[in-house]
Amino acid sequence: MTQPFSTRLLAWYDQHGRKDLPWQHPRAPYRVWISEIMLQQTQVTTVIGYFEKFMAHFPSVRDLAKAPQDEVLHLWTGLGYYARARNLHKAAQAMVTEHNGELPGDLDALQALPGIGRSTAGAILAQGFDTRAVILDGNVKRVLTRHGAVEGFPGRTAVAKTLWELADTKTPDTRSADYTQAIMDLGATLCVRRTPNCDACPVSQDCAALKANRVSDFPYPKPKKAKPTKTARMYIVRGSEGDVLLEQRPQEGIWGGLWNPPERAADYADSSFLAEYDLDAGEVLQGSPFRHTFSHYHLDITPVFVALNGALPALVTDGDAALWYQPEGGQQQLGLSAVAVKLLAAPLPEPQLPL
Repeated sequence: MTQPFSTRLLAWYDQHGRKDLPWQHPRAPYRVWISEIMLQQTQVTTVIGYFEKFMAHFPSVRDLAKAPQDEVLHLWTGLGYYARARNLHKAAQAMVTEHNGELPGDLDALQALPGIGRSTAGAILAQGFDTRAVILDGNVKRVLTRHGAVEGFPGRTAVAKTLWELADTKTPDTRSADYTQAIMDLGATLCVRRTPNCDACPVSQDCAALKANRVSDFPYPKPKKAKPTKTARMYIVRGSEGDVLLEQRPQEGIWGGLWNPPERAADYADSSFLAEYDLDAGEVLQGSPFRHTFSHYHLDITPVFVALNGALPALVTDGDAALWYQPEGGQQQLGLSAVAVKLLAAPLPEPQLPL
């Protein structure tokens, strides 16, 4: 008789599972929460360094809650999906005002906090409180769609409902923290997207996709939709001492709350931009266009490098949404978009000689 799914999975975890991840020592609710948010759409190997630096700066919910948003975004720079960082900050503030600076040990209360969905709440309860809770992250979806040969894209409501039911029936009443880590590890190390190692899988004996020789069919991919392309100009304005002009993005939308070189429409005149800030430009050089891709569109960016004459002009803007930034100064803790990091490090293009 085949042993239960969880029994086989836990036996495999005891031998092969990941037990030395930094957020497992200790497995405290706050540490688990931070790691789970960072791990959304980001690989473990990338997250570890960010997690350790983040915990050193913000060792508790209260430390995170009282920090300026710019400081939080600064430590998140490079991780992407910055709404996660903004929601972490908001959730920490809500925990201070509503839960005495602690993560609540209740599914509904966790889900009421910004940025915490059903699966993340389940992971916090299981990993942080060792309470029986069900999770369904990307790795778990892949394991369950293959093991049960679940047809259809997991993002569809009916398919997701089936997967949640499967996840619930397979979750044991004991060793909650170990089981949730085990099934995530299985998806991350063996039941991977391409070339899964089915020979080493502890639950392959009754895997429906493997029996049907259809492992590569699952999970069904998201129905493809052509991404639109947008265009923009970005101005890298540098003073003689290395200061660079940055604008803060609106809190909502792409790069929300981050600092970026000023972005304008692709057909915006350079002279109009210079007039906005009363800039005395010694050189205005156009760089090579490049593409930055978001989850739902492509942005083709033409960088324009502006070298200033004389002293930096004062910045008069609504809501202090612009500033002079010293990339090498180390004084300002700002959250920068990935494009900002790239452009601030870019050398000036060679001037184009007239024909």
